Amino acid sequence: MHKIREQESELMTERELITYLRIPEVSNSKDYHNVIENLKRMHQLPRIHICGKPLYPRGAIKEWVKGKTTNGK
Repeated sequence: MHKIREQESELMTERELITYLRIPEVSNSKDYHNVIENLKRMHQLPRIHICGKPLYPRGAIKEWVKGKTTNGK
């Protein structure tokens, strides 16, 4: 079976997403899980559920970030 390295996986775990979005660098929150929950609830963060666990498709997250990008302030 071909082993896929974690950083190449199309589906990210919450921990990988937190790192990908650089949340520890930009958030004052002590609980990064709450930041992700807020993004899901208030900003339609894309995800799928497999075996009851949310996974975040890398391509969809890139598109979501692109859609949230603003010019200026």
